[in-house]
Amino acid sequence: MPSQTPEDVIEAQRQDWNRVAPGWDKWDQFFNRTMAFINHRLVADARVRPGLRVLDLGSGTGYPAILAGEVVGAEGTVVGIDLAESMLAVAARKAKTLGLQHVTFRTGDVTSLPFETGSIDAVISRFCLMFLPEIPKAAAEIARVLKPGGYVAAAVWSAPDKNPFIRIPMDVIKSITPLPPPDPEAPGIFRLARPGDLAGMLQRAGLTPLDDEEFTAEVAYESGEEFFRGLMDIAAPIQNLFAKLTPPQQAEAERGIIKAVNDYRGPQGVALPIAVRIVSARKPV
Repeated sequence: MPSQTPEDVIEAQRQDWNRVAPGWDKWDQFFNRTMAFINHRLVADARVRPGLRVLDLGSGTGYPAILAGEVVGAEGTVVGIDLAESMLAVAARKAKTLGLQHVTFRTGDVTSLPFETGSIDAVISRFCLMFLPEIPKAAAEIARVLKPGGYVAAAVWSAPDKNPFIRIPMDVIKSITPLPPPDPEAPGIFRLARPGDLAGMLQRAGLTPLDDEEFTAEVAYESGEEFFRGLMDIAAPIQNLFAKLTPPQQAEAERGIIKAVNDYRGPQGVALPIAVRIVSARKPV
């Protein structure tokens, strides 16, 4: 069977993320609060400040673009780009509700940015770049559109063994039905987990690497049952795997995921560890 072209991958991802847009809308406030520390870190590492023109890659339902919009103020602009128009419809509605007319969203491919060379002050991206079929092309586009002296800051997932939040569902499904081993060079959740991978791509694109740091945190749920509900609402890759299971296998997977997550229960509920890699770089002056 011939391998998928980059265009095939992008179209499949567009369909996947459009499908789960209602789930992201439903869980918006939960993940806004849960991932706020990542949003603030990205805005800080990209040196976002009032009056700048900021680009958010893989903006989804609007974060960290909305936070950046609050920082740059009406004298600045923020543009969020994503493949999925349904996700961006949620983002646009939130920006309008908050009165952030200078924050806009458009569909687009991160490997072909619709901006002039040297026109962007700062680029931010949360959990997007590892899904791209051609990451070096995206790095080259980031380097092209940044102004001299401009910054980029991106968040990607670190190693699976440090991310029960993501690893548990995969491990449970693999215990029920064989899954092919992931191609380490193919788009995927952990594609940029290794130290130096993304920083090296940005450097080869002409940017100066600054930080490549892993930091850990926790995502809190009331129970394993709540985790599973959220998982099935928002996780397009897990939905795709569940679709390949028989109904009895799906029920078995649900029980296994809930049980494994509840192993992390403490006095305040379930606290699942996560590990995120934040990579930043600057375009030479």
